[in-house]
Amino acid sequence: MFQRLIDDFKESTGSALRLTSLAAAAAMALLVTTGFLCAAAFVFVLERYGPVQACLTGAAIFFVVTLIAAGCYMARKKQIEARAEEAARMAKSTAQTVLSDPMLVAAGIQVIRAVGVKKLIPILAVGGLALGFLASRANNGGSASEAPAE
Repeated sequence: MFQRLIDDFKESTGSALRLTSLAAAAAMALLVTTGFLCAAAFVFVLERYGPVQACLTGAAIFFVVTLIAAGCYMARKKQIEARAEEAARMAKSTAQTVLSDPMLVAAGIQVIRAVGVKKLIPILAVGGLALGFLASRANNGGSASEAPAE
């Protein structure tokens, strides 16, 4: 159970790190490319139309590049959120299936008989707290702590 939580944490952290490093590399390459394209467009428009039109052309190029980058980011963010929702639905259905298994209930009754009720009360209390924390985490779904880095 804890291994799955650790694996989920590692996966989400790794995904955020890969996404951030990819975004940083793309931003640097885009910055250099845009700089050269703007310089070329600026010189071309400056020779033909004048300095004001050249500056407006540079601003328009940067605006278009910004819109493209923002669109790509939003699409990737929605894809990650959809994948997280699907994983949460699968985990919830798996947990419900496991708890409704008659063999698991029978094994639980045998453990209670073997260990004794008085010894199991503290263990069940701690288990109930842990289950409560897990249930509240599952109900939060896309909380701010699990949202992709922006």
